[in-house]
Amino acid sequence: MEVQETRVQTDRVLTIPNILSMARLVGVPVFLWLILRPEFGGPNSDGWALLVLALSGVSDYLDGKLARRWNQISSLGRLLDPAADRLYILSTLVGLTWREILPLWLTAALLARELMLLVMVGILRRHGYPPPQVNFLGKAATFNLMYAFPLLLLSDRSGWLASLAEVFGWAFAGWGTTLYWWAGILYVVQVRRLVRADTVAD
Repeated sequence: MEVQETRVQTDRVLTIPNILSMARLVGVPVFLWLILRPEFGGPNSDGWALLVLALSGVSDYLDGKLARRWNQISSLGRLLDPAADRLYILSTLVGLTWREILPLWLTAALLARELMLLVMVGILRRHGYPPPQVNFLGKAATFNLMYAFPLLLLSDRSGWLASLAEVFGWAFAGWGTTLYWWAGILYVVQVRRLVRADTVAD
């Protein structure tokens, strides 16, 4: 979650927020296995997959809130939280695209944004800067996508509930993808400014 830079950071590893983030990471392969079971002849486990995704969303909210309230913001937590977000998005993209619930163009658009950020992180490291911190826009994009994916998974059925889930799922997917790219472009602008300032200083 986004945190204030003025708060004191801790080097502790075993904090409650970090444990929640670690639990989210453990849930990634579980979620992917559940969502892909029907593709390998297993029973449909979409309900359990949705539960894992919902618990991930709750823990995502709690780890940041508790870290701020209990002054347990840590360097490890700053890495674990966005890593868990990205891995859940990646695993959901793989699962839903495999099952042909998501079109390839949407998956490609989201993966292209991730590739762009990886390039930016590499440029920052080359200039001695840490990865950019998660901002509000990036978190808003992630929340939209995390709402979109379970709704689209739910739409892979029949009935009025599936139809309603499809409408809202695509609405969240559209907003999430737009905000995801907007946040990515802002990261590129930040990196460009830092690199330019570093070049001028040299």
